[in-house]
Amino acid sequence: MDDQKRGRQQAALARLDRFSRFTDSSIRIPFTRFELGAEALIGLVPVIGDAAGLVLSSYVLVEAQRAGVSGATKRRMLRNMMVDFVGGLVPVVGDAFDAIFKANTRNTRLVRQDLLKQLGAEPARRFPWGTLVGLSILFGVITAAGVALLA
Repeated sequence: MDDQKRGRQQAALARLDRFSRFTDSSIRIPFTRFELGAEALIGLVPVIGDAAGLVLSSYVLVEAQRAGVSGATKRRMLRNMMVDFVGGLVPVVGDAFDAIFKANTRNTRLVRQDLLKQLGAEPARRFPWGTLVGLSILFGVITAAGVALLA
């Protein structure tokens, strides 16, 4: 992949990160770890707010198309957008659902994963603490058994 295309993809990811932060988590609720975004506030307006949120969410899909994301990823993104839209239509509960589901953040994550896969880069993985602890215990048991047999 050429450097120009990689640069365009990285710029698209930066734009999507800023957009997702604005729409899904730009306002922190005091004394909590919970964050709201502009889309949750717009969604408070019945039906029209949810339709506006759907239009806003389509920006992530347009950026994904420009960046060359796979069709399977775009279908997953559309599904997230529809879940967010339909869930937001439910009176009262839908507004809370809108604030929690954060479709734009989910879709930005999908775009990032797809582009990393295209670049051949492995996504960051967590350290395998369970494997380390398990192997350490196994080594300790084998060592203790060896000491017991030699003593």
